Amino acid sequence: MGDDQARAQARFLPLFALAWAGASIAYIPFLTILLPVRIEGLAAAQGQLATPVTWMSTIVFTGAIAASIGNIAFGWASDLVGGRRVWVAAGLALSAVLLLLTAHVTGFAAHVALLVCWQLALNMMIGPLSAWAGDLVPDAHKGRLGGLMAFAPAAGALTGALITVPGLAGPAARLVMVATLEIACVAPLLLFGSAAPIVVQGPETPGARADLPGRAVLLRMWLARLLVQVSEATLFAYLYFWLRSLDPASSDAESARIFGGVLMVAAPLALVVGGWADRRGKPLLPLRVAAMLAAAALLLMGASPDPVVAIIGYAVFSLCSGIFLALHSAQTLRVLPRGNRRGRDLGVFNLTNTVPSLIMPGLTMIMIPALGFRALFVLLAILAFGAAALLVPSRRA
Repeated sequence: MGDDQARAQARFLPLFALAWAGASIAYIPFLTILLPVRIEGLAAAQGQLATPVTWMSTIVFTGAIAASIGNIAFGWASDLVGGRRVWVAAGLALSAVLLLLTAHVTGFAAHVALLVCWQLALNMMIGPLSAWAGDLVPDAHKGRLGGLMAFAPAAGALTGALITVPGLAGPAARLVMVATLEIACVAPLLLFGSAAPIVVQGPETPGARADLPGRAVLLRMWLARLLVQVSEATLFAYLYFWLRSLDPASSDAESARIFGGVLMVAAPLALVVGGWADRRGKPLLPLRVAAMLAAAALLLMGASPDPVVAIIGYAVFSLCSGIFLALHSAQTLRVLPRGNRRGRDLGVFNLTNTVPSLIMPGLTMIMIPALGFRALFVLLAILAFGAAALLVPSRRA
């Protein structure tokens, strides 16, 4: 790598990390705190005609379909057009505007329609944005990239904790704060990020198949992420309701603080682990360990009757799943076979983020009313153990 390329990459990595944090700020506070609180209030106003969990399940289900379509379509469009910047900019503007509009709708159907449009706009930004990183970051630095990406969920959770400080802002003002922070984080990459690819890997990137043979690496990594994401997405959407089931006095601010505190620890730890994986050439080992620890934490959450112990279990699960997902995202860029269709291929891998939202509403509506959260956590733990097993290579890695 020449001096110009090295300088461009050194500038790109922090700008991308900030933009990726902006993407998380756009949706984490909204989907984990602001939307559930609003849905709870609207459902309560309708008495027995609707429940918050049912409403949230429907919204999550339809939003996941829109996100799946949008991520593939806009990622592929950025491949064909040959540029990522214009799509990221358009998605940023549209997602911010649509987020603000959610404060002005009161009906359930209107919420569903608006959330579908918002998911499409958000993925117009996220799909090309993730491909942009694949264009510019070489395989040898994918672990570091994953570590930097781990700061994004922490930024989203910290934003959720900030905007829910009692007395700081009302519902509409909270949305304005989220949209403003989203724009502030993504805009620097649009203004100063390099557009010319530094690294465009060919069909068979050297080292891309070093830890699993042939095409198996793609399928096994896809399935492993899917299994962890089912667990993570379930708690992501229902954290507020689960905490309320443990302690009816639990507030939205408390949920945000717990979520944010855990992710603030996960981010620097993921950066350290990602750097270690780069240096040792063992990209899958941290993923296996994180998945196994996440599964153990889910069993603790399901087995303990003590709310404090259960929340500690959630903290460990969130820490490990956050590290797994961040490092997995970066290693996905390492194994994709075709650089000129990176946006499309990442959109297919992004199905592991959105398909769980299609599975999870059915799981929760069947299991929570009949068996409670404990049985659900046992099932999710089995899935996480399965993810660790899928990432065991045919030889040491």
